[in-house]
Amino acid sequence: MNNRLDNILHRREEIGILLSDPDVSSDNQRFIKLSREYSEIMPVADEAERYLKLKQQLADNREMIADADCDPELKELAQAEILELKQAMKESDEKLSILLLPKDPNDARDIILEIRAGTGGDEAALFAASLFRMYSRYAETQGFKVEVLSANDTEIGGYKEIVAQITGDGVFSRFKFESGVHRVQRVPETESGGRIHTSACTVAILPVAEEVEVNIRPEDIRIDVYRASGAGGQHVNKTESAVRITHDPTGIVVTCQDQASQHKNKAQAMKVLQARIYDKEQSEVNAVRAEARKGMVGSGDRSERIRTYNFPQGRITDHRINLTLYKLDQILGGDMGELIDAIITYHQAELLAAQST
Repeated sequence: MNNRLDNILHRREEIGILLSDPDVSSDNQRFIKLSREYSEIMPVADEAERYLKLKQQLADNREMIADADCDPELKELAQAEILELKQAMKESDEKLSILLLPKDPNDARDIILEIRAGTGGDEAALFAASLFRMYSRYAETQGFKVEVLSANDTEIGGYKEIVAQITGDGVFSRFKFESGVHRVQRVPETESGGRIHTSACTVAILPVAEEVEVNIRPEDIRIDVYRASGAGGQHVNKTESAVRITHDPTGIVVTCQDQASQHKNKAQAMKVLQARIYDKEQSEVNAVRAEARKGMVGSGDRSERIRTYNFPQGRITDHRINLTLYKLDQILGGDMGELIDAIITYHQAELLAAQST
């Protein structure tokens, strides 16, 4: 343990020296990479420093107590302090255990958020709009930026499908457990009998891929342009601005018609295509570990029912961690911190348990 902590402190010092080197600062790509590593290692190094300092203080106190020539009053003070130091070390050790867990390489990435209405017709489309507002408002509270890439809206204000990019520091780490089926139970506005209907939407969280990570050959894609259609937009049905890209090797199809120009729609569609291909490749790589992850918070499988939003009772239940919160309005209003933190904490506890077996 000590050697590992010493290595972390040494690496922090090493990166600090490199970042002040003119040769490194002039190399933009290397400087960004080192800066990212430095920001990731800082909280671990700070806690490691605290832990080692507490350990040294504990050793000093024990040495003082064992010293026959030491003043009795000092010994008494040292003995009283030992309990506090042990408790502080225990807390620091627990923090370090979490900080030293294997990092998800995608945690720092931006994301593509995809929400699709499932069973429930218009009611599912309205729920998709509610989910998008929830995620958008939560993103704003975190200082993230939300940009709609594509939307297929309905005449009553819902979405059959909406795709957006969310950018910021550590976006994927906050959103990655949202993939799956979200179920809503409520009385539709159009329902005169007051019966509760159940509808569902599928949410997909895709880490944004760098262009160098996904090699899309021009000969592997087919690009079709057509007139946009939908509930709004001045360019609808006037020009062939909508774009459909088909990636033949994977069969992935992406459409985009939200922008006014064909060029912009093509750029947005390519961004989504890259993310979907990257996600597919990552899923295939991780398939080997799928069995081990079955009991964990979520595999990211889009067919997995993860959460129920019950309007009559004002509650949200996350089925993966058996958590129920009677804060439906607050959470749908973007106050998702408690819910997301609970899922992350549960995931960390599972990782710790897996390490100890």
